[in-house]
Amino acid sequence: MDRNQSRRQLATMKQSLFDQGYLDEQFIQLEELQDDANPNFAEEIVTIYFRDSSRFISNLEQEMQRTAPDFDKLDSIMHQFKGSSSSIGAQKVKTECTLFREYCAAENAEGCMKSFQQLKKEHAVLRKKLEAYFQLAK
Repeated sequence: MDRNQSRRQLATMKQSLFDQGYLDEQFIQLEELQDDANPNFAEEIVTIYFRDSSRFISNLEQEMQRTAPDFDKLDSIMHQFKGSSSSIGAQKVKTECTLFREYCAAENAEGCMKSFQQLKKEHAVLRKKLEAYFQLAK
């Protein structure tokens, strides 16, 4: 594949992530921080995000398995997860974090569980799509 074709394919892939609502403008700002000294900056930040967010998901799962979940603790973990997601432009994940926090505020355990399942799904899809994007970018 020639370089121009590869660039077009990468641009198309990135645009589809925006069109499908997986990413927002924060991702563009992250990519703009890349330079010759640090050409993989965005990928490195996204890798850190997925490592940290996996820990958030694990902590949330542990707390939600309790017979009486601590909604303040769940909200606190989700607040961190939302901030982390915002920093890379993970739009669908961030939106689901917001919904989860609303269920926490209402102390709605069933709503939290449904939202959490959707959040895990969106997180997994985003990871797969961004892995493919960064692979193509190399």
